[in-house]
Amino acid sequence: MKPLLIGELAPEEPSQDRGKNSQITEDFRALRKTAEDMNLFKSNQLFFLLHLAHIIAMESIAWFTLFYFGNGWIPTIITAFVLATSQAQAGWLQHDYGHLSVYKKSMWNHIVHKFVIGHLKGASANWWNHRHFQHHAKPNIFHKDPDVNMLHVFVLGEWQPIEYGKKKLKYLPYNHQHEYFFLIGPPLLIPLYFQYQIIMTMIVRKYWADLAWAISYYTRFFITYIPFYGVLGSILFLNFIRFLESHWFVWVTQMNHIVMEIDREPYRDWFSSQLAATCNVEQSFFNDWFSGHLNFQIEHHLFPTMPRHNLHKIAPLVRSLCAKHGIEYQEKPLLRALQDIIGSLRKSGQLWLDAYLHK
Repeated sequence: MKPLLIGELAPEEPSQDRGKNSQITEDFRALRKTAEDMNLFKSNQLFFLLHLAHIIAMESIAWFTLFYFGNGWIPTIITAFVLATSQAQAGWLQHDYGHLSVYKKSMWNHIVHKFVIGHLKGASANWWNHRHFQHHAKPNIFHKDPDVNMLHVFVLGEWQPIEYGKKKLKYLPYNHQHEYFFLIGPPLLIPLYFQYQIIMTMIVRKYWADLAWAISYYTRFFITYIPFYGVLGSILFLNFIRFLESHWFVWVTQMNHIVMEIDREPYRDWFSSQLAATCNVEQSFFNDWFSGHLNFQIEHHLFPTMPRHNLHKIAPLVRSLCAKHGIEYQEKPLLRALQDIIGSLRKSGQLWLDAYLHK
């Protein structure tokens, strides 16, 4: 974006970003320059190679388990969990390439991104880019971030449930959304909603290259598992894997965002907007691996192209900048972060019920 930067508007000029803090903007630019000087945007190729290797190793272990032990219930369940783990980790890896954070040249990131998300996961790079870049530009902003478009299934934050309540909108009993979340949130997002949306997007928008990559995934999967389960059994097996992966994906991706401020466009500076919409989870080897380093969600949103293995290095400097400007920097243990998802849904549901009955 640097070639497109003309400069900052003068303070007296009208701007949509009326809540923009010029001092924060200046300090954040200095922080980015510090990150560049520390070579934090330089990736470790071995890190990503080993990550890809451990995904391929899990795919191989899954096949070998069925080949050696047969297709009984126990080997099938073990294999499904191994493949769901492989799929989740491939999801974090495609995220790295999608953010152009692995190679210096964008072209190579795009090529490998299509391979990982297409051949290893059966999804569309263009579909992911279109959704995810909107999310990063305006996280947790209604009508701009597709990740908070819940299609009337859930009400989020404080503003939306009150608006729904005042307008007497009751598509579902939202005061129970923290309960039905377990039934239609984690279990169905990937196997039902995402799979349908991905396939339709590739066909309607004519993403033929993405479709070819996705077909290569499904071809490889069915060639591998039809000998063990037959056609129908392989389809059921695939959807069971998606079902397991979906739980992993939903809990990890929502623990950093759904519990934060979700509202209309506040027209703030970049730094303040990202901090209002994101929070971190404590670092540990397991948390880093389990979340694909999205436990450093704050740093990832501030520096989307920074390789994930460097996010912990910039975190102390981000925390210091937050302290300087009185901006809350939230970090919590993993289990509490997961519990807060349910607490947030319960709170929003109660706000809706109160507005629905009394306003």
